[in-house]
Amino acid sequence: MANELDEMTAPVNEAGRDVHVIEKQIPAKVGTGSTVFQVILWVLAIIPGVIFLLMKMKAGNYLQALQQKINHDASQIDNYLEQRVQILKNCAKILDKSLKFDQDTFTKIAELRSGKNMNAEAQAIEEVNKQINVAIERYPDLKAHQELEDAMQQNSYLQKEITAAREAYNDSVYEWNSAIMAWPTKKIVAAKKGYTTRIPFSIDTTTRQQARGDFF
Repeated sequence: MANELDEMTAPVNEAGRDVHVIEKQIPAKVGTGSTVFQVILWVLAIIPGVIFLLMKMKAGNYLQALQQKINHDASQIDNYLEQRVQILKNCAKILDKSLKFDQDTFTKIAELRSGKNMNAEAQAIEEVNKQINVAIERYPDLKAHQELEDAMQQNSYLQKEITAAREAYNDSVYEWNSAIMAWPTKKIVAAKKGYTTRIPFSIDTTTRQQARGDFF
């Protein structure tokens, strides 16, 4: 039997293909076959029915725990964003002591963490970070400022932690999306509770376009 995906002869897209996160929640649904399956277990004997009932209880507990994990992972991202805002505030204060810094930047920093959605906040933080970097590049002597250097190092560290936290969040979302579609126990429980798939983290269009730009 030939390979379904044959790298030697299968068609390829020479232009390439970009990918996007699909903003769609898919509900877990089961049909009459699942109901018949459960009835048969009870008809055959009490023990199979009881065993499957216990399995559904275990699946329900697992899904509830997984929901809490997803919420925890999302909170971790928020915590790192909060820390990064504080670091950028410190950077802005240091710059303001050394030169007349753009007051609009202070306004943007003050507006951060004001209840907007996570993607919008992350984009705003990146914009402030870019403005601070531009100011530092304009005044090379500032790079020797030890306090500023320490703050920028912390900023770089937090960005890596945010990236790692987003990856952990996406892993949990993937686990959830796979679990609620796993028939019979988890999917039957998920369908009864009205669970749907969850949307993983995605970047905004502006960031996507900037990633394709020239940096050097």
